[in-house]
Amino acid sequence: MALFKESDLRGIYKNRYERAIVEKKAQGRLRKLEMNFSAETKYDIFLSHNSSDAVQILNLKETIEKMGFSVYVHWTDSTKLDRTGINEERAHILRERMKSCKSLIYATFSDRENSKWMPWELGYFDGLKGKVAILPVRQSNVSRNFYGGQEYLGLYNYVTKAEPASSQEETLWVHRGANEYVIFSAWLHGAEPVVRC
Repeated sequence: MALFKESDLRGIYKNRYERAIVEKKAQGRLRKLEMNFSAETKYDIFLSHNSSDAVQILNLKETIEKMGFSVYVHWTDSTKLDRTGINEERAHILRERMKSCKSLIYATFSDRENSKWMPWELGYFDGLKGKVAILPVRQSNVSRNFYGGQEYLGLYNYVTKAEPASSQEETLWVHRGANEYVIFSAWLHGAEPVVRC
């Protein structure tokens, strides 16, 4: 099993979204894609992230969706939601979005700061449903494949990717430790990581 690496998250959208990053810098906000959130739509994952990592997040979203999971990202699924300022209206909208998701995955990059919204999202979702896990993204030269956590993030399970023994398709796994894990789809339905040799 392997942690995600930044090199894994390059290239899928590279040409298509480089313009979005330029626009973001020029306009001071993310480009809004032409999709709208529907309260009837249910998602497997609410992807908590720093919007400044837009290209990597889009690549991560597509990678996870290719594994068969639905992923909510606020600026691709809710064109009216802007997280640049913190206020009660935005917090209310995020709460409503989280209610439509089965789990929260907290994508954290080893060399960058997380957004101010991320800890709030993590705490709120943990209290709401308890199905939260950290998805650490490492720099490409990091070889270890376990996550020891940083500060309070170490309290939570973490996510890796690998092929299950019965398949050749990569999927997500949820870990409590290096040798304690469960396949993500089972975790979504209540299974907990177990010790494996």
